[in-house]
Amino acid sequence: MRTGTEWRMSSRRKFIAASGTVLLAACMPRAFAAEKSYTLGMIAKSQGNPFFEAARVGAMDGAREIGSKHGIKITIDWRTPNEEDAQKQAATIEQLVLNGVHGIIVSCSDANKLTGAINNAVKQGIPVVTFSGDAPTSQRMVALGIDDFACGAQVMDELAKLLKGRGVVAAIDGNPNAVNLQQRAAGFKKAAEKHPGISIKGVFYHKETPQDAVAKIEQVMQANPEITGWGLLGGWPLFTQNALKWPPGTIQCVSVDALPPELDYVRSGHVQLLLSQDVYGYGYKSVEHLINQLHLKKAAPKALDNTPLTLVGKDNVEAFAKNWEKWLPKN
Repeated sequence: MRTGTEWRMSSRRKFIAASGTVLLAACMPRAFAAEKSYTLGMIAKSQGNPFFEAARVGAMDGAREIGSKHGIKITIDWRTPNEEDAQKQAATIEQLVLNGVHGIIVSCSDANKLTGAINNAVKQGIPVVTFSGDAPTSQRMVALGIDDFACGAQVMDELAKLLKGRGVVAAIDGNPNAVNLQQRAAGFKKAAEKHPGISIKGVFYHKETPQDAVAKIEQVMQANPEITGWGLLGGWPLFTQNALKWPPGTIQCVSVDALPPELDYVRSGHVQLLLSQDVYGYGYKSVEHLINQLHLKKAAPKALDNTPLTLVGKDNVEAFAKNWEKWLPKN
């Protein structure tokens, strides 16, 4: 049995040891402290589309580089449906909220079906960024993309130049419920007013798959063989081979986007000009906006973060193609 003196000495040793442990922990380098982490849900319109795959790579690169810069861990939770489905996108947002994500990145297939889910996420304290498909009446923090009205107008203006101001043109425009595509169609039609020698057969909508886009073009061409120019307000038909059946140069064609399969149509002469969006940058900048808000407590300076279009034609197609080595790495 210990004496009182022995007990007091034992207690003192325990106290000193405990105090030393606390002091050691306080003096430990910050590198050993628990790493701050953020999970960002990302919902594009459809799997397998190289446009959204490039945005995904941009987000992953942004997570790695921005995380390293701030000494934090950023995880991208990719939750994109196999095919376009706004209802599934909305349900996925709700699930991400329940899972406790810190922020959400979404390309909206239908603003009307997603606005409620976005607003609910924001109400729960989860900031939302949209890209290439906005929900403008929602409470999203910022929308990344292009000036879609100006984009549609530029497609028409470039087509009119190629046709030397005279011809019959048509356009395809994918999902009629997508706000960005509605704006492109409006810009395309408005710009035609400046070119009295150009007549528009129509803007034609279709399910956003290469097969549906090709079928729509063939259907319209059979009914209207007098068409001399096509404006592709999205590059869907060019995601597959041998989509354009006319001999190169006989019909003038201008398309939005410059994804790898589309570049081959410039090389073959079936498409004269591509208008490229910064697809990789959409993913990277989405992460940047969310981390500025979540980690640095800095709000986006403006609600719209638009980037310019890059023109890609025969003279620069090979130089532009090198971008895809970074945007869609093979490994």
